[in-house]
Amino acid sequence: MTVAVIALAATGCGESSTGSKASDTESSSSGAYKGKGIGLAYDIGGKGDQSFNDAAYAGLQKAEKEFGITGRDVEPQDGETDADKIQRLTQLAQAGYNPVIGVGFVYGPAVKEVAAKFPNTTFGIIDDETVQAKNVADMVFHEEQASYLAGVAAAKASKKGHIGFIGGVDIPLIHKFEAGYIQGAKSVVPNIKIESQYLTETPQEGGFSSPDKGKDAASGQIEAGADVIYHAAGLSGQGVITESAAKKVWAIGVDSDQYNQSALASYKDYILGSALKNVGGAVYDLVKSVVDGKPLSGVVRGSLSNDGVGFADSNPKYKAMTDVVAAVEKAEKDIVDGKVTVNTK
Repeated sequence: MTVAVIALAATGCGESSTGSKASDTESSSSGAYKGKGIGLAYDIGGKGDQSFNDAAYAGLQKAEKEFGITGRDVEPQDGETDADKIQRLTQLAQAGYNPVIGVGFVYGPAVKEVAAKFPNTTFGIIDDETVQAKNVADMVFHEEQASYLAGVAAAKASKKGHIGFIGGVDIPLIHKFEAGYIQGAKSVVPNIKIESQYLTETPQEGGFSSPDKGKDAASGQIEAGADVIYHAAGLSGQGVITESAAKKVWAIGVDSDQYNQSALASYKDYILGSALKNVGGAVYDLVKSVVDGKPLSGVVRGSLSNDGVGFADSNPKYKAMTDVVAAVEKAEKDIVDGKVTVNTK
């Protein structure tokens, strides 16, 4: 199954950008929206990662276009602190942006503090469900379910019975990706050999923002014998994909349909598929709820059953592997039907 994720535009990195769909004081076409626009603060790696952050940006772009409102997206800085994030979100809220969205769990403390100071502004945070407030939507996902499908695909596609997993940072969120992947692979080949590696212990060390680290890790796993490698490493995953293509083994992307990303076009023949997380859809849905005057709040979770996660099948080579496709489709049905419960650890 392919989740109907919002297509990513080709983007570069910069400090911020401002939409031009409407003036700062203009309401949406419905006349109900009175905010200045959408405020979006990026996670580590920033815009241009062709994955997590760019998916959020695509959601902002779709909302701007459909609702006729502006948006401002702001880049993170190297070595920044929670205080820097608090200042960033505060500036967006003070300027009148609504909703204000922190892309990534690292914004948890900042969203909690700033949302309390601006009770009439809706805040969103992606990948964190600990910020409990009436004006906050905690947008989270069953990443392990999409990763299970990636594991099934990897095990079926591997010719050596030897696959790999590369996580950006050794944290509970990425453990979910690994757990689902391993469980899915072993459901197909119980004794399959799996290389597993985390690039860094903390986000500040560059685990999500260092393609060179991803490249080196992939090189090591390929040398060890892996012929399919799944990454959950943000921008670092570009290094995994480029090295996999260079060594002519399969890579599996994450969050966005990386087969269709322009920056990866030279390597797409070796992208078997991608474990999807509909971050763009979550951003769009939150903006729509605010525009409609019925802002979302509390935990909003994406799963296979509501198209919040899935597995991309854009590569024609993947589609031609009918046994792989059939196995992934069966695994998806079993999860949705409750026959399979996917591990998160």
